[in-house]
Amino acid sequence: MTESNKTENLPVEDRPLDDPILVRKAKRQAIFDAGDEPYRRRYDVDAHAAELAERYADLEDGADTGVTVHVAGRVIAKRGQGKVCFLVLRDGTGEIQVFCRINALGEEAYAAVKDLDVGDWIGVEGTVLRTRRGELSVAPGTVTLLSKSLRPLPEKFHGLSDKETRYRQRYVDLVMNPEVRDTFQKRFKIISAIRHYAEEQGFVEVETPMLHPIPGGATARPFITHHNALDRDFYLRIAPELYLKRLLVGGFERVFELNRSFRNEGMDLRHNPEFTMMEAYQAYTDLDGMKSFVKGIVTTAALAACGTTDITYQGTEIHLGGDWESRTMVELVSEAVGEDASFARTLDELRALCKKHDIGYEDSWGKGKLINELYDELVEETLIQPTFVCEHPLETSPLAKKKLGDPDVTDRFELLIAGREFANAFSELNDPVDQEERFAAQVAAKAAGDDEAMGYDEDYIRALEYGMPPAGGMGIGIDRLVMLLTDVPSIRDVLLFPHMRPEGGELRQ
Repeated sequence: MTESNKTENLPVEDRPLDDPILVRKAKRQAIFDAGDEPYRRRYDVDAHAAELAERYADLEDGADTGVTVHVAGRVIAKRGQGKVCFLVLRDGTGEIQVFCRINALGEEAYAAVKDLDVGDWIGVEGTVLRTRRGELSVAPGTVTLLSKSLRPLPEKFHGLSDKETRYRQRYVDLVMNPEVRDTFQKRFKIISAIRHYAEEQGFVEVETPMLHPIPGGATARPFITHHNALDRDFYLRIAPELYLKRLLVGGFERVFELNRSFRNEGMDLRHNPEFTMMEAYQAYTDLDGMKSFVKGIVTTAALAACGTTDITYQGTEIHLGGDWESRTMVELVSEAVGEDASFARTLDELRALCKKHDIGYEDSWGKGKLINELYDELVEETLIQPTFVCEHPLETSPLAKKKLGDPDVTDRFELLIAGREFANAFSELNDPVDQEERFAAQVAAKAAGDDEAMGYDEDYIRALEYGMPPAGGMGIGIDRLVMLLTDVPSIRDVLLFPHMRPEGGELRQ
């Protein structure tokens, strides 16, 4: 803990006179008292650190370009004494040295520079040169304080012990750990590449509601809010699926949405209550069409972030190029337990398999849910290279078409990479009678205590009754994909502001 952290919660009158926050506040007040402004409204920037480094890469040591530039950023280091002072200025592209000389600035302006603190934001007007020691620098004629920093930056902000602080104070994390900024730059590239790829495939981006009158589109526990004007409860979006498929009914053939969705569930390395995903729906295609589309999304994102489809995640090599394997869930579970785990087994036999492998279950679960639980516990984490896990049980897939000739399973796949699910896709159910029956089953499950079951969406049934074309649909978790392509273990590492428990562990009223 830094000295400032020890004292910052003390009453002002109890803080030591050399408390750094008090010292900086005194400097701020002195600037106001002198008739100046420590928080400027504008500074016209015409150059950035990375641009200057590239432009003058061949500038010889000791050479002065004579070119005047205006740069701005945060002071992250300061050294020197006497008539020369060096500042390190960081902007949005990198760092550059500011070579301050009393002869160029004048005594009063030089004194003001010496009085700057690490963390202050400044604007610098000066000429570009390279010092005799080979450091590209801006030698200022004027230095303008743009924003006075009152809280000193921590001396150390690294290490596992600081993870909570880093996530909670992301603004400091970005200053102290430049590699964090690199992760988010890759995130932005991934999202941009995915968006462009979808558009190139003929998809149009749409926006659908975040407040839903009925929780639907996925099986998950929703957040509930209240609309005062309508005096009714609404649910934060679990998934946009049912609205996007309404657009297929209306005549759109290829639609997608990059969206924020919300699920009122636990927080761990892979889950955050709000998250980003992409859902896309294409008329006249099926599960095979979605396999091709999902693979295109993943490989395009990998090339944008990593420049290759051969990546390493947490020490394991992952090959995203080439052919991806397709396996059925029953095949994989049967291999894992060493015996047949299909729907041909009785309910009691599947329950016995769960008991044998120390997997809990509920009495209300049917065969499909039991097989799915065996898969979740015994198989999922073993699938390292990209694998499409197909033919999910009907019981756990209320929005997917039944497989022809096998009504126990559906035309559905999940994409597994590095032991994690990344995408979920269906040949979309477009039979309104079948869908109505499945919604009814979901309502019955909710009544039996399943708080993740979907509601009965009567308007969606009405839309299907007007006719929806055959279609494939998919959803892909953007946060998990960014984790994979930036080689980080926690979803919090790829969210600028992840949800955190209150500081001190107590809820504030």
